[in-house]
Amino acid sequence: MSTPLPPTRQAFHWRDEQMGITVADLAFVGSDLERPESVLVTSSDVFAADHVCGVVRVDGERTPLRDVPEGFLPNGIALTQAGEFLIANLGDEGGVWRIDADHRLHPFLLEVNGRQLRNCNFVGYDDVGRLWVSVCTQQRPRMKAFNRHVADGYIVLVDEHGARIVAEGLGFANECRVDPTGNWLYVNESTSRVLSRFPIENVDGRARLGLKEQVYTFTDGDFPDGLNFDVEGGVWVACVVSNRVVRIDLAGRREVILDDADPLLVAEAEQKWTIDGLDDAVARAGLTRTLHNVSCVAFGGDDMKTVYLGSLAGKRLATFRAEIAGARPAHWQFRSFSFR
Repeated sequence: MSTPLPPTRQAFHWRDEQMGITVADLAFVGSDLERPESVLVTSSDVFAADHVCGVVRVDGERTPLRDVPEGFLPNGIALTQAGEFLIANLGDEGGVWRIDADHRLHPFLLEVNGRQLRNCNFVGYDDVGRLWVSVCTQQRPRMKAFNRHVADGYIVLVDEHGARIVAEGLGFANECRVDPTGNWLYVNESTSRVLSRFPIENVDGRARLGLKEQVYTFTDGDFPDGLNFDVEGGVWVACVVSNRVVRIDLAGRREVILDDADPLLVAEAEQKWTIDGLDDAVARAGLTRTLHNVSCVAFGGDDMKTVYLGSLAGKRLATFRAEIAGARPAHWQFRSFSFR
C-alpha cells in the first residue's frame, strides 16, 4: 500500500527561504541553440533538444536532422544504452522517433493499441530499462489544451511486454520521471497545475501504475513543465509563464530556487486562468525573460551540483551551482555514437 502524502499546501512565494540564486548569478553554456526544451546530462556531455538538429551537444557542431516529417517539433529526449537518441515529437502527428548515426530520423513508436501518439511530450528511461512516454493532449492544435477543463493527456510504458497506456486523464501531461527509489512515477500536469505521482506496481510480472496522488498544486503564475530529483528526494520543477525554478520537498513544501517572474504577466495569467485557461499571447509572454520560459532542470558535474536549465526560446542553457546534489540519472554512464 502506498504511503499518503501530507495535505497539499497552498503555493506562495517563499522568498525568505530562497537558496540565494538570482538571474545575475547565472552562467550560460552553448550558443545558437534552437528551442532547447529538454536537457540531458551524462558523465561526459551535456545535450539539448534542438528544433533544427533534433539533439545537439551544447559545445559541439550542429548537424541538421535528415528525413524530417512535416511539422516535426523535437521536445523530450532520451539516450539509450546503445548510444542512440530518442525524441518525443510535440508536433500534431507526434510519436517517438530515433536518430541514427547519420542524423536521420526513424519512427520508433507512433501508436499504441491503435491510438496515434499525437503531441508526444517527453520520453525517458528508468534505472531498470523501462521507457516512459508522456502525451500531453489529444487536441489539435495542442493550444486547445491550454484550458483547465481539458484533461486528456496520458502515459505510455514500453518494456519487455511491449507498449501500453498506463495512465489517462491528465491535464497536459508534461515531463514524467521515476523517482530515485524506483517506486513512484512523477508527472507534471501543466494545465491542471499539479505535480502528481503514481505508485509503480508489479502484478504477475508486469508493471502498472496505481492510483494517482497529488503532490503539490501550483499558483502564483507557476505552470509546471520539467522536473528532476535531488539526492534528498526533493523534486525540482521548471515553471513556464512565471519563469521560476522551485523545489518541492518530501513534506510537500515549496521553495523558490530561482525567480525570473514578471509580476504583471503573473497577474494576467492568474486572471485568465480563473476564467478558462491561457491564450497563446500570455503563454508566450514569458519567452522575453532571461530564462525564456524555463522548461527543464538537469543536474550534472562530478558532484552533481551543476544545474542546467532548458527553455522554449533560449539560444543558450542557463546554469548555476546548487547546494543539494542531483540524483544520478539512468543514462549517466551512457555514450552517444552520434556525438563522439
